[in-house]
Amino acid sequence: MPFAFADPDQPSRPVHIVAQSDAEAFLAARASKERAWLNASGFEGKLGQICLLPGPDGSPAAAVLGWGSPAARQRGRFHAAKVVADLPDGNWHLEGSLDRTELEEAALGWLLAAYRFDRYKSAKAPSARLKAPDGIDTARILAIAEGEALTRDLINTPAADMGPGELENAFLALAERFGAQTRVVRGDDLLAEGFPMIHTVGRASSRVPRLLDLRWGGEGPTLTLVGKGVCFDTGGLDIKPASSMGLMKKDMGGAATVMGLAQMIMAMGLKLKLRVLVPAVENAVGGNAFRPQDILASRKGLTVEVNNTDAEGRLVLADALALADEEKPDLIISMATLTGAARVAVGPDLAPFYCDDGAVAAALAAGGAVVADPLWRMPFWEPYETMIEPGIADLDNAPSGGMAGSITAALFLRRFVTESPRYVHFDIYGWQPKSEPARPKGGVGQGARAILAALPKMLPL
Repeated sequence: MPFAFADPDQPSRPVHIVAQSDAEAFLAARASKERAWLNASGFEGKLGQICLLPGPDGSPAAAVLGWGSPAARQRGRFHAAKVVADLPDGNWHLEGSLDRTELEEAALGWLLAAYRFDRYKSAKAPSARLKAPDGIDTARILAIAEGEALTRDLINTPAADMGPGELENAFLALAERFGAQTRVVRGDDLLAEGFPMIHTVGRASSRVPRLLDLRWGGEGPTLTLVGKGVCFDTGGLDIKPASSMGLMKKDMGGAATVMGLAQMIMAMGLKLKLRVLVPAVENAVGGNAFRPQDILASRKGLTVEVNNTDAEGRLVLADALALADEEKPDLIISMATLTGAARVAVGPDLAPFYCDDGAVAAALAAGGAVVADPLWRMPFWEPYETMIEPGIADLDNAPSGGMAGSITAALFLRRFVTESPRYVHFDIYGWQPKSEPARPKGGVGQGARAILAALPKMLPL
């Protein structure tokens, strides 16, 4: 969906952002009628308090938003976006003592608060428009908002309308928009071209599996993004219960997120050579579905014993990662809605990531903190390597015991990246379980903004 800031040359009304510690001084400085109105409204500057100030004709002439305390603001993000739904139509601008980082978060949050998924039902977006605050990079903020909207749209679309073919169409449309080159390997051609595990996972579906490949940029360091594109996951023959299948339209959230990130990178014209790989499949139940105890060949030459057909995401990612690794790019990043263990460990709000490179990990953590995209570093814990070694094959896709599920999945994937100097894996959730400021319930990107912020430190841009 298109986003825009208000025309900077047009009149606008202020949104005063007032910290709790400054509320008394703010009230004292107001005209007597405004002070009386604010006092009667109980305004104290508490985080999220909103008060509209009437003008001479009774219509809102300004708004006041409580900014709370630093400790209160730590318990959430995009606090300024809360005001958007309460403002009437028109242009608005921010007033208050926010630093540049806070202003950029407020501006992005304002834009994202206008996001609506309206493909199947009309949904009116807020009509209050924000003037871009002075000193922020408006082009960057708009690119981030539009990339996030792409991610949300892809995840929110039900699997009936977002199968491997539809995901391919969205992928090709993204490439065409930015003049990127693409290649698609479909169906039995996957076997001929050396992607046996992508084919195996997707072969039971009437919608053929495929590998999507995008290249963009002619100079700079090399970055390859790999996103899990399981458009629906029944669990295969190890079928999921209904309670676990309800959100499986979002199992392509890794693909959606790397596509959103790729859009941000291309829209901003970053000086790098970008490659995006998406194995797009549906894990279905059928007479030709792969089975527990099957042993699969992989592009890397490693054999994999299948101990649960519901651990299919790592299989398709493995073939794509092996392809990525053959070019030895400066950095490979994989993103996937991979394990329930990650949700148990950190919940839906944090995106756990795995990385052996301390400098890269530090850059990601710092970037996430700056752009309100929280991350948590998890370990590639070497002693658990034996857990993914079944004895009759090189690797086990689903170790028994139920322990350290996200870590063992990450260790599994790392076995397929042996030539490239730096590798990061994100085990994301991709879903907002309840509405929060700038994040309505539904599909959501995780990690993309942090990666974008960290790129200058991770790569020599």
